[in-house]
Amino acid sequence: MAEDKWPYRKKARQALSNPIFQRGLENIQLRIGKATLERYRELPNIEELRDKGREIRLKAVDNLGIYLQRFAQNVERLGGMVFFAKDGDEAKDFALKVCHAHKVKRVVKGKSMVGEEIGINKALEQKGIVATETDLGEYIIQLAGEGPSHIIGPAIHKSKEEIGRLFSERLKAPYSTVPEELTSIARNSLRPKFLEADMGITGANLAIAEAGQVMLVSNEGNIRLSVTLPKIHLVIMGAERIVESVDEAMLILRLLSRAAAAQRLATYVSIVGPKEKLSRDGAFYVIVVDNGRSKIGADPRFKEVLACVRCGACLNVCPVYGKIGGYAYGDVYSGPVGAVINPLLFGIERYSDLFFGETLCGMCRERCPLKIDIPRMLLELRRIYKEGDTSFNILPKKDIGYLALKTFELYNRNRKLTAIVKNISKALKK
Repeated sequence: MAEDKWPYRKKARQALSNPIFQRGLENIQLRIGKATLERYRELPNIEELRDKGREIRLKAVDNLGIYLQRFAQNVERLGGMVFFAKDGDEAKDFALKVCHAHKVKRVVKGKSMVGEEIGINKALEQKGIVATETDLGEYIIQLAGEGPSHIIGPAIHKSKEEIGRLFSERLKAPYSTVPEELTSIARNSLRPKFLEADMGITGANLAIAEAGQVMLVSNEGNIRLSVTLPKIHLVIMGAERIVESVDEAMLILRLLSRAAAAQRLATYVSIVGPKEKLSRDGAFYVIVVDNGRSKIGADPRFKEVLACVRCGACLNVCPVYGKIGGYAYGDVYSGPVGAVINPLLFGIERYSDLFFGETLCGMCRERCPLKIDIPRMLLELRRIYKEGDTSFNILPKKDIGYLALKTFELYNRNRKLTAIVKNISKALKK
């Protein structure tokens, strides 16, 4: 195994040997995985909606440059600022400049997968800025010094006993295993942090080009507090999180709510932009992170993965994720979609075990609200890994398996050779 190879098998074995983790994985698949299908069935025109949602997102992927430029123009027309970062380092540098300009010392954060991707918390902490996660699951794993194990439920691997001990140790709270009491402990701990924060950081479920605004979806209200209380709002979003219009965003929301948490509509949906901040002498910034996305968008084999809305529906039905959990896939993106995104963003060679580890059963495609063909892309990644690809700097793996396949391919394409082999075979049978 190469030195820098992602330790997929080691982390998978660790998850398989952890009974608490296994119960958490089973619970989310039995509960949300099944309920999502019921929410789909409530809509008689669900297939039409899914097809339309897919069309909207693929149109956005094909027009990323145009939509992002229009989005930036509208944000700036309303008084905000948009910064395009080619990679994580540029994104972090700009975020720190914003913090320095506004003398930011305390930050509250809504859940942001791109923030996890670029390591924004660590960058802030290295400059003495205290960043507090405010999503309950993210807050739990931050206190534990861990990363998310699920796109939507980052702390599903934690039992209520573990959370009780964690809160008792880190928050000096009375030990409890009652979910309502644990939630109350977290709320009481977070409330003053909202009031003291100089800046709120969020991701963006969607950015709306025609409005110069972002859509934020949650079930806890923490994102709304992170946005409204601090004077500064910094959005960190992937370049692909764009749609053209509010109508398109609302259609995607109908699918997202059902796919992510089996809800007809998320509890809190906010569409915000610069006006809310400027009215309070504040500021609104958006960092649009590329970090390899433009290359994916230009590749017809993989561009549809950028249509993903990070609902987690594929994780909730995947038999592999249901056993090995999120940590086996990488530091940020997990499940079937992570088995495509992580190799494309962070290295096909490094993360090759991910796309070889999936079963190709097709449940991810069936449950995805946008019908993203993950199995096809997994197969394409396998082909690239074995046969090589100059655009990814992958050399062919000329092992026994590769040579056997090439020999078989040569045999099937060469009629004369095929005829010779058949004649020899007939002669031997006489």
